[in-house]
Amino acid sequence: MKHSISILCPVLNEQLSLEPLATELLKMLEANQIEGEVIFIDDGSVDGTWETINTLSEAHPEIRGVRLQRNYGKSSALAAGTVASRYPVIVTIDGDLQDDPAEIPGMVAELDRGFDLVSGWKQNRQDVWHRLLASKIFNGTVSRVTGVRLHDHNCGLKAARREVYDSLSLSGGMHRFIPVLAASNGFRVTERAISHRPRKHGRSRYGLERVPRGFWDLLTVCFVTVHRERMQFMLGLTGAVSFLAGTGGLIWMAVYWVLRMSGVVEGPPVHDRPVVWYSLGGMLAGLQILVMGFLAELIVQRTQTKSDGYLISGESRPYDQSSNQSDAGRHSRIG
Repeated sequence: MKHSISILCPVLNEQLSLEPLATELLKMLEANQIEGEVIFIDDGSVDGTWETINTLSEAHPEIRGVRLQRNYGKSSALAAGTVASRYPVIVTIDGDLQDDPAEIPGMVAELDRGFDLVSGWKQNRQDVWHRLLASKIFNGTVSRVTGVRLHDHNCGLKAARREVYDSLSLSGGMHRFIPVLAASNGFRVTERAISHRPRKHGRSRYGLERVPRGFWDLLTVCFVTVHRERMQFMLGLTGAVSFLAGTGGLIWMAVYWVLRMSGVVEGPPVHDRPVVWYSLGGMLAGLQILVMGFLAELIVQRTQTKSDGYLISGESRPYDQSSNQSDAGRHSRIG
């Protein structure tokens, strides 16, 4: 089956890579007779990246550009590119020339087998040792913790149905977990081995220093996806038990105080009974835990409905939505 595809390429200071990448992408589309568009998203570059995008856009009708106001990060760049795109299949690719555009038709073909998202797997990575180590640690941990077992969760080359991206809220470092987020929303996720090439220009911005940030993002993903219901249930149950136990203890102490004042029972004053302070602490702690649970639910709801997070300062040949309201998947949820 022939698919119409939107190729999203977030770039940051990749001026030297843009023209050869655009040439490869256009040749791939023509050779495979694929209807498509290429959208370069300039994520706050300070070199001549935006000027090069404009030049390519003027020379090739299939190429368009989106320029973010500043550097927001890859997640926001992908979100902005998705909103600007128009076709029902979305392909993402990095702008460093390490991913081979010739792999795209094979990845898109996997969607015809019933999958919703196909993530690339760089079997023979052409990277420096510290990036390979960081990647191995990251991918092994994500697969084990989330249960979505892929060799390369953060591969820049992916193909997916637009519905997948419609269901996501991308911000911060969430682009690293697109397969996990998609799987948590019920989509079928798989991977496909792809070739990988050495970087020709610039330098990588990923390495061991990114591992702590990646683990923090992983905790966030675990909370809002695979362990969300369990975590909220545990918070609610723990808070309720603590609050009720504390309240029951205080009620009992109130009865004790009445009986003591009436002379029915004898004993130390209420304020000298440790159970009073335990009960008061339990009630307050339970109340705090319950509030945490409610706040967690609000956070989850916000991640599901968030539609901001970046500003666009310009577009080259923007897509006119009003000219074709029937295009599949026009949306505004991602941001």
